[in-house]
Amino acid sequence: MTLPPITEIKTDRLLLVPVAAEHLEDLLLVNGDEQVTHFLPYETWSDRSDAEIWLARMNLLSQAGTCRQLVVQQRADGRVVGSLLFFDFDEGSRRLEIGYALGRDYWGKGLMSEAVGGACRHALFEWEIRRIEAEVNVANTPSCKLLEAVGFQREGRLRQRWTIKGRTYDTYIYGLLADDWSAT
Repeated sequence: MTLPPITEIKTDRLLLVPVAAEHLEDLLLVNGDEQVTHFLPYETWSDRSDAEIWLARMNLLSQAGTCRQLVVQQRADGRVVGSLLFFDFDEGSRRLEIGYALGRDYWGKGLMSEAVGGACRHALFEWEIRRIEAEVNVANTPSCKLLEAVGFQREGRLRQRWTIKGRTYDTYIYGLLADDWSAT
């Protein structure tokens, strides 16, 4: 079984929809900012071709059914302000991982907390996912706070987990269980 497709996920201020070529210009503003991509496992985009290569990769992964790449749009004006990814779906364990990026102009407004909360609610209750995980560079304090605010629990520290962009770093592993969400 693969992850079911997502048509849209609505929150109070946001709409999460599958990524499409029409979103690339806005996403280039997000992923072309070195402050946004500092903690992300890919290089900062330099031009439209970087965006197109990324979209082709996301489409292939989505077709395989193990990931769903969404964009985060403001409902008020339709502007894409970020992205959210469900990936590494494991059917037998009913678990998956989540990742996200938000344009710097939108930091500190609660938008990504709203997006992550809405997406997790969808995964836990529409798809009946049992566990959602997130891995975060220990130096990325805002992302750690976001996950904890949404209900994720820090479960451990993975020492020297990744070497990306010439830096080796530790990560925190976070988990959100359907049982935890139901208890709140």
